[in-house]
Amino acid sequence: MVSVWNRSLQKKASDLHDDTWNIEIDETIAESSTASGWEKYISGSFAERTWGSSRVQVVFHFHLDRASRQGAIKLRCYKQECRTCNEAQWENPDFPVENIDVLVERLVKNIRKKCYSEHLDDANRSSVFDGRLNGPHESAHCEACHLGICSQAS
Repeated sequence: MVSVWNRSLQKKASDLHDDTWNIEIDETIAESSTASGWEKYISGSFAERTWGSSRVQVVFHFHLDRASRQGAIKLRCYKQECRTCNEAQWENPDFPVENIDVLVERLVKNIRKKCYSEHLDDANRSSVFDGRLNGPHESAHCEACHLGICSQAS
C-alpha cells in the first residue's frame, strides 16, 4: 500500500525545491498531537471496504530536514469494522488510486505552504466517489470515532 502512496508523491512533489520526500505508514501517530518540528495535515476521502464504500479520515505528519534536504511524511488511515460481522476486526481502507492522488495533491499543497512558505490558493480538487454509502455514518464501527477525532461524528 505504501508504494502507491510514494508513487503518487513522487509525481506530485517532483519539483519541491530539489528536496526528497518519502511517505511511511505509522499507525501510532495521532491527530491530536505532533512531535516538535513536525506539521500536521488532516483530510478525508472515500475508500473501499469489503462491505462497501465509506469516507475515511487520514492524518499526515510531515517534517523537512533542511540540512539533509530530506522530507519525511508519516501517514495514518483510520480503520473501520464491519457492521454485520461478529467480533469484527478493524479493517484498513483500500483507496482508489485517483483518491490517493487527490489526497497527496492536497498534502503537497500543505507542504508547500508550511515548509516552503509558498502562498497558494485554497481550492481543492474533490476525491472520486466510486461506490455507494449505505446510510449514515456509523460511529460504533469507526476507529476515528472510538478515538474521539472523527470529523463525521454526530
